[in-house]
Amino acid sequence: MSIAMDGAGPKLTAVERQRPWVARLGGNVVTYAILIFFFFVFLMPFVWIWFSAFKTKQEIAKDPFSPPTSLAPDNLVQAWTVGRFSQYILNSVIYSFAIVLGVALLSCLAGYALAQLPLPGRNGIFVLFLMGLMIPFQSVMIPRYYLLRDVNILETYWAFILPGIAVRLPFGIFLMRGFFRGLPGELADASRTDGANEWQVFRQVMLPLSWPGLATLIVFQFMWTWNQFAMPLIFVQREELRPVSLGTMFFFGRFTADRGLIAAGVTIAMIPIVALYLVLQRRFIEGITAGALKS
Repeated sequence: MSIAMDGAGPKLTAVERQRPWVARLGGNVVTYAILIFFFFVFLMPFVWIWFSAFKTKQEIAKDPFSPPTSLAPDNLVQAWTVGRFSQYILNSVIYSFAIVLGVALLSCLAGYALAQLPLPGRNGIFVLFLMGLMIPFQSVMIPRYYLLRDVNILETYWAFILPGIAVRLPFGIFLMRGFFRGLPGELADASRTDGANEWQVFRQVMLPLSWPGLATLIVFQFMWTWNQFAMPLIFVQREELRPVSLGTMFFFGRFTADRGLIAAGVTIAMIPIVALYLVLQRRFIEGITAGALKS
């Protein structure tokens, strides 16, 4: 008995053939509608702050949520000069650059060594670093204060930079070790066969391949340093050394009645973080995705 293969099986009507496409379209519409809704929900507080930064006290008292009638930067200029945000921003840039550079450099070196080099007891060493993530800052802040006082670096930039590197280094090593472990070891072996030493293998082969992970580490460390409050509050009391997080608190105390001026100060404080994320956005997402997909 011969069975005709052409046209085998029940034929679908035009309506049935359109159902998967219609279902996908409906699902996409619902998904995008939900995403757009939450986008505006999370965006509205920022928009309100930006609007308030360009409004006078009278405009805010009349209608707090209306757009500004003009884009006069009077509040921004006053916050930058009278509020000393120029000094606070400079201090935060110094702190953030030093801590991010130190953590990124040491994390890459330690992560590469613990992931790619045949070190004896490297898993035990890695566990010791991980234990640093389990120690809360509140439990060591008093001993650390006395330690910094004894070495005579309180009320200096180093009083925030050195503890900041020490506190964030365990997370950096954990992150970079995972990325270096995900890189094929055959690349390093081939480079060594070609005559490259270990430093050349690290700098010219493995480090460029780990750039998504490094970008992720930079963003995380910069955000943590920029927003850190407790550590500079304890170790740095001089006004000329205050970072923007600590300076913003004192700024609020001086200009509590002027919400427009406060909004201008907050706007200035958030600009560097937003700018860094926009610059490294693609690499940051690649790094987060790669870390999530590692087995």
